[in-house]
Amino acid sequence: MAETTPSLLVVSAHAGDFVWRAGGAIASATMRGERAVVVCLSYGERGESASQWLEGRSLEEIKTIRRDEAAAAAAALGAEIEFLDAGDYPLRESQQTLERLIDVYRRAQPTVVLTHPLLDPYNGDHPAAARMALEARVLAQAIGVANSDGTYPAKDEIIGAPPVFFFEPHQSEQSEFKPNLLLDITAAFPQKRAAMECMPAQKHMWSYYTDLAIRRGVQVKRNAGPNLGLPHDTMGEAYMRYYPQVTDVLQ
Repeated sequence: MAETTPSLLVVSAHAGDFVWRAGGAIASATMRGERAVVVCLSYGERGESASQWLEGRSLEEIKTIRRDEAAAAAAALGAEIEFLDAGDYPLRESQQTLERLIDVYRRAQPTVVLTHPLLDPYNGDHPAAARMALEARVLAQAIGVANSDGTYPAKDEIIGAPPVFFFEPHQSEQSEFKPNLLLDITAAFPQKRAAMECMPAQKHMWSYYTDLAIRRGVQVKRNAGPNLGLPHDTMGEAYMRYYPQVTDVLQ
């Protein structure tokens, strides 16, 4: 594996998911001068663009709209973005998408990966994206697994074993989401809000995810202890770590 600077990779099923669920983490990383790469497996053109369908737009028009929105949102967060256009509702796991995702891992050289949890009874695209994200992470570590163009990676193109964190689904309880990491995104929230406002096709989500950041911010304060002097307007995001943490110090 190549020696890398901190790099965040976010695997998003649809064009908006990374904004609502991980926008604070992305902006926090780029504000620290780190690289952040978002890969959208689909545009969310069928299942998450109802307002555009009701306006009578065509499938290709909707794809263009969602691509432009997501690109603007990524720019607001300071992130790079790639689109695989693998389709949604349903997003099917395929060898082609997996191979392209392996390429993304090797280009991004992530030190941290964010994606959907493995359970979501309301949207099968989300667990499908998570399964592909996890499989691609493992395969991208293997020098004997070819890139999508059939060439084999050089030693410095294979990746290490970055930790994976699942971001919060829309309905946490039904998805058995129990966060074990609370992220303070107070400083980054203005960028997250700006990114949300790049998504008018899902305007109804703006207030929902602002309110959720406030609630998670309350939990950040409660779990951080009283001596840190956290402000009353603390904003937060919640995550679940998938693989064990490796450390020589408990803290």
